[in-house]
Amino acid sequence: MSAKKASVWQGFKAFLMRGNVVDLAVAVVIGAAFTNIVNSVVKGIINPLIGAVGTQNLDGYSSCLKGRCAGTGDSATGVQILWGSVLGATLTFVVTAAVVYFLMVLPMSKYLATVEARRKAKEGTKEVLEVTELEVLKEIRDALVAQRDAGRNER
Repeated sequence: MSAKKASVWQGFKAFLMRGNVVDLAVAVVIGAAFTNIVNSVVKGIINPLIGAVGTQNLDGYSSCLKGRCAGTGDSATGVQILWGSVLGATLTFVVTAAVVYFLMVLPMSKYLATVEARRKAKEGTKEVLEVTELEVLKEIRDALVAQRDAGRNER
């Protein structure tokens, strides 16, 4: 039983030390910190822009489906659809996606493309050098064979 516990513990430790888990943990921490930035952009820029047309608090927008909507909580009447909350969440998502794409994904993909282009150029240079070395070795071989044949013909 003790060997099984040790094996389970070792497996769990190996799982935690895998690069994927560590990368995921870092991504979650950075994402949580990044959420504050995005929320500030939405609260400080997007909502005031929307407020220029309507109200800054999108949660106030709603529609009533059945009857007249009155009251709050358990005493509320009617069926209220809070479409303002959905709109606010959608705007937050779109802003988050745009910021992540333009500030993280796009620069990283350009960087990786540059690195890949450099690697390919380096490999191309290496192949040219290898071909050149091979040609030099063939020339040396041919010269040695010619020299050997010349030495046999003199005898």
